[in-house]
Amino acid sequence: MKKRDRGSAILIENNNVALIKRVRDDSVYYVFPGGGIKDGETPEEATKREVLEELGVDIKVNDCFTTVNFNGTQYFFLSEMIGGEFGTGQGEEYDDKRNSGLYIPMWIDIESLSSVDVKPREVATKIQMYFK
Repeated sequence: MKKRDRGSAILIENNNVALIKRVRDDSVYYVFPGGGIKDGETPEEATKREVLEELGVDIKVNDCFTTVNFNGTQYFFLSEMIGGEFGTGQGEEYDDKRNSGLYIPMWIDIESLSSVDVKPREVATKIQMYFK
């Protein structure tokens, strides 16, 4: 598999974290909003672009919370919403022709993170520990 670096946002509001529920084939799991870094883009720029596409919101990217090495480096940034309307994303993920399952933006209570299948698990665990 080709390595690809990714940028993702950790958006927290009212003890909830923004995740994207993925329903694909017979599995249901949750991922942080974000995606691949394009040539010439910084991880922060990619995170802003991807979150706008996926969630429909503009964000301010703050500190890098953690990185995970999995088929490239995945950067996870603490971020805050500064505009737009959550859930109005128009990215290519929502094009049914791609046959890549459902993408459902939602808020999950931080305390509930351990009871759902969040990928990557280590980021969800770190969020739970950090935001107790």
